[in-house]
Parts: sequence; structure tokens; C-alpha cells
Amino acid sequence: MSFDKLRTALSDGLLSFPITDMDKNGEFNAATYAERLKWFMAHEITAVFVAGGTGEFFSLSRGEYQKVIQTAVQEVKGQLPVISSIGRSIPEAVEFAKMAEEAGIDGLLLMPPYLTESPKEGVVSYARTIMQSTRLPVIYYNRSNGVLSAGHIRELADDCPNLIGLKDGTGNMQDLNDTIKTVGDRLVYIGGVPTAEIISEAYLSIGVNTYSSAVFNFVPDLAVKYYKALRGGDRETVAAIIRDFFIPFVRLRSKKAGYAVSLIKAGAALAGRSGGDVRAPLVMPDAEEIGILQGLIEVAEGLSE
Repeated sequence: MSFDKLRTALSDGLLSFPITDMDKNGEFNAATYAERLKWFMAHEITAVFVAGGTGEFFSLSRGEYQKVIQTAVQEVKGQLPVISSIGRSIPEAVEFAKMAEEAGIDGLLLMPPYLTESPKEGVVSYARTIMQSTRLPVIYYNRSNGVLSAGHIRELADDCPNLIGLKDGTGNMQDLNDTIKTVGDRLVYIGGVPTAEIISEAYLSIGVNTYSSAVFNFVPDLAVKYYKALRGGDRETVAAIIRDFFIPFVRLRSKKAGYAVSLIKAGAALAGRSGGDVRAPLVMPDAEEIGILQGLIEVAEGLSE
């Protein structure tokens, strides 16, 4: 897929980030993952991001990553762009990128470096080295240890022609607006804070038209309805869904670190599409929290009508 076609797909429409299916033994389940992707594509989405944060990229082995991306490419069959994550150490990121090229992945999401605190010039060097090692288009995930300023993002854009997008994981509207106004339409901008819908109105106001929807994994009809209402200027519907579903969901998510992923897997199970449990160091919600989540799914069903 050309850079231009991928940019177009990422510029307008709902982006999906499927969980990674695990069986009862905690191993990757390609069969149920393929079914999940088929189910995703039956809804109105414009791209599929596999092995992402919601897909537990951080916990996958090299072999599992390869199976995930191969399964995704085989199942999607070119109907939508498929983007996979890369990251961790530079050698690992380069290896993941090569695997993605060979599998037929359309683009890459470069995750921030893990654990080690780093000077910004070092993060720029990290990102530049990885981007220049691949022919695939890359989206930079501006989050955690990898947060870069407008000037640094412009430097990467100048040095790396295959950098096509910035995914914001900070929610810092001031800095993001600075980057958008500084770098301009050289890049596509994607909302990427956990439960991005909660600040999607702010994103839209500064020109960020798309975002990653993790809750799509268990309330896809609500996710699509909300996105359409947001883009259509239906403020009443937007306010109702934010108030009745997303605010209580975010409150539940905020109870424990890692619940941005764990609650999604729990929600998928409650919706009849289990992908197994998360891997340590993440933990699954307890029975009381599962009950709250079940109630929110029932609310979502009513809001989707």
C-alpha cells in the first residue's frame, strides 16, 4: 500500500486495536484471533492496528509477534491497512520491522523505549535509527519515555521520509497543538491516550480527526455511533455517551495500573468474544469490577440503539 493511501486511511475514520487472543494455557490462539479480525472488519473501521498496546505487544515473544502479524495479513486480505507495533531495543525493533515487511504489513507503529529514562536527543536517535532501517511507513507513538517536543518531531520528519504520522499518548493539548502547528500536514495526527474518546472533543478541535478505540473490542456499535456523532457535530449524543459510558468506564479503568488493557480483555469475554487473560505483570479485574463492567456494557447496548 502506498504512503498516500495509508495516510488517507489514517486521516479519517475509526481506528481499531484488537486484543491478542490467548488460549487457556496462555498461548497465542491464531484461530480465535482470525475470527476476531473478521468480526472487526464487519464494522465501520478504516485500519487495524495489531500487536499494539491493547494487543500486549510488550509481552509477546518474537515467535508470537510473527504469528500475530501473519494471521492478521492473511485474514484482512488487503481490505484494510494493517499496522503492527515495533519497539523495545533497537536490534529488536529492526528485527520486528523486517518481519513485518516480509509478512506484508502496511505500516508500523513505533512504541517508546521501555524502562530506561533517556535524554530527548537519545530518543530522537533511537527513533531515527529504527525508521531508517525500514522501507515501511511509520507512525511515532509520542508517549511515556518517548515523549518528544514539536522541534524533535519536526527533526524526525525532516530526517525520515517514511515517518507519516504521530500518535499522541500524552493528552497534553498545549504541546500537541504546538506540534501540529509547527509540523503541519507533513504528518497525520492520531489520538492515542487510553480511552481516547474521553478527550476526543479536544482532539477534534485542534485537527486530530481519528483516534484508537480500545472499547471497540467489546462495544463496537457504541464506538462507531460515538465516532459518527463526534464527526457529525451531534453534541447531544456525544455528551450522553461520554456521561453515561465513558466517564464511568474511565473511573473504573483508573482503579489499577494496566486496566487500560485488562478491562478490555474482560469486556471482550463478557461480550462473548474472550481473548483469554492478560499476562503478568498485568492482572485481570476482580469479581466486583467485572460486575461494574457488565453494567456498563448493558448501558452501552441501550445507548447504541
